[in-house]
Amino acid sequence: MHGAGLDQAASMDRIYRYQRHIYDLTRKPYLLGRGRLLQGLDVPDDGAVLEMACGTGRNLIRAARAYPRARLYGFDISDEMLSTAAAAIWRQDLNRRITLAHADAAGFDGEAVFAQPVFDRIMISYALSMIPQWREVLERALSSLAPGGSLHVVDFGIQDGLPVWFRRALNAWLARFSVAPRSDLLPVLENLTRQSGARLHFEALHGGYASYAVIRR
Repeated sequence: MHGAGLDQAASMDRIYRYQRHIYDLTRKPYLLGRGRLLQGLDVPDDGAVLEMACGTGRNLIRAARAYPRARLYGFDISDEMLSTAAAAIWRQDLNRRITLAHADAAGFDGEAVFAQPVFDRIMISYALSMIPQWREVLERALSSLAPGGSLHVVDFGIQDGLPVWFRRALNAWLARFSVAPRSDLLPVLENLTRQSGARLHFEALHGGYASYAVIRR
């Protein structure tokens, strides 16, 4: 990891050094759509599931419970978050099913990181809004999908169906944590699917508060 990747790792560690201990408890009320993402995975038996920027491991643990025959992988650029994820996974006795690694999403290589070149399902949950090179992350994710696989994304939306005062307050608050909703997420996804011959399903949830997308190869 070099340059921008090192800077991003240091930034994430600073932000989450203490927040990681209360992250799942405090984020549950406003990281909407994560349940929808997990329910829609529909993982095949012995399928390989990857979470890019897995944070505390919350989604991986729930996916492991929902899909008991799946093989799960997760990585994050923050060592602080990975420490919390590893502890949570051990407490749930899921360490034999969930493999963690330190990696940069913008330069991810499944073969190099996990000796797993492609994955049947890939999920990215509320991470694109924190990663400056988020377009590169989407490209990496699509190139890491197995034939017939799918990429599942949920993140902050453009909030076009919500009051202006709410949007301003929310975006100001998110900016304090280096979070920026990606206003051009939909056109970027549409362009990527056209280039790759994939199919896109996109929904704006809760008045545009969240964006939910599934890309199938």
